[in-house]
Amino acid sequence: MEINYQNIKVIGFDADDTLWVNETYFRDAEKEFAQLLSKYETVNKIDQELFRMEIDNLPLYGYGVKAFTLSMVESALEISNYNVSTKTIEAILNIGKDMLNKPVELLDGVEEVLKTLSKKYRLILATKGDLLDQERKLEKSGLTDYFHHIEVLSDKKEANYSNLLNHLDINPSEFLMIGNSLKSDVLPLINIKSHAIHVPFHTTWAHEEVTDAEKNGKAYKTLSSIDKVLNILK
Repeated sequence: MEINYQNIKVIGFDADDTLWVNETYFRDAEKEFAQLLSKYETVNKIDQELFRMEIDNLPLYGYGVKAFTLSMVESALEISNYNVSTKTIEAILNIGKDMLNKPVELLDGVEEVLKTLSKKYRLILATKGDLLDQERKLEKSGLTDYFHHIEVLSDKKEANYSNLLNHLDINPSEFLMIGNSLKSDVLPLINIKSHAIHVPFHTTWAHEEVTDAEKNGKAYKTLSSIDKVLNILK
């Protein structure tokens, strides 16, 4: 299906795993966590219990490293039947702190894309997660000046995007979102009559996966890397 981007005036970018590396650090942290709890359960069971805890806690904690760390602590208590040592709890907290202190590693082509597109379009950053952590990463990234507006959303559902576009007085038909998650960065935009481009990252959190039925009939492009955007948006 051919998609016309000629009317696009504003382009939104996701941050984590679209502009810089993020999910890889969560996968590494999960491995460390499983190793710490290995005397209580199998790796597979630990992974399942941590994921369940994260999903259960989403309405209360939201997204981000701090929420993830709290879920690790709660999972450790449950998995160990509350026998986990204070030393292990400290190690879990240090996993979270290490994640927060990770350097910001830009993905290939990101700065050139932003530099080029910012000359013609108004760019905004629309990400979800912990406000302080996302502000820290953005500052470290050196990308702040490319964006006219930066928004850290509590979630990325249709209502969140509609509220954002209304607030910024952006016509949905003139807005294009670019991100790595079909669930968060693509399908909600298609459903509110905006445009979206999917640039997959090599690993995806299970909560962000979608079914074939959810994708069926949705008009969007999937690109292998973010620099391919410049072949579409001149």
